[in-house]
Amino acid sequence: MERYIAFDVETPNYNNDRMSAIGLAVIEGGQIVDSFATLVDPETFFSPFNVALTGITPEAVQGAPSFPALWQELRPLLESGTLLAHNASFDLRVLSLCLAAYALPHRRFVPYGCTVQMGRRCYPSLPNHKLNTLCGALDITLDHHRADSDSLACAELFLNYRRQGLDTGRFLRRYDLDTMRTLSPTRG
Repeated sequence: MERYIAFDVETPNYNNDRMSAIGLAVIEGGQIVDSFATLVDPETFFSPFNVALTGITPEAVQGAPSFPALWQELRPLLESGTLLAHNASFDLRVLSLCLAAYALPHRRFVPYGCTVQMGRRCYPSLPNHKLNTLCGALDITLDHHRADSDSLACAELFLNYRRQGLDTGRFLRRYDLDTMRTLSPTRG
């Protein structure tokens, strides 16, 4: 059975090398079957821009687990299927930088798909393919820049694209978490 994990991260500052929140939505059998979200103590500074964007403050993450404390729980989920993200290069880079910063063990190559790229093909007439634009056009609930809501919206977009007949497999790639680069399509 195909398994996809839509995920979204929020960051505390412009370095984008730590997370202040992460959300995941698991897709199996053409439906969302599970979700997970938490604030993350990034163990670093917060920039005013990121606080204004996400609403996540240093006070909000007090008592939240650090990324290394979460990794034992996150790793099996993130490695259990194909990752999906809206603007995947951003979320995958943040994940890569977090793993490197904490020297955490991980699978080097991950299959992934970007719902921005899929959205451009499925809905070419929209003015842009930002998450909030797509969700507004498709009547998908979104509390933007909240990792739980963004990951669920990403999963809903993916399912919508499939219902529209988009061959989402054409958009799957492999990402090297060590070099932070897309390598190739996952299928020919």
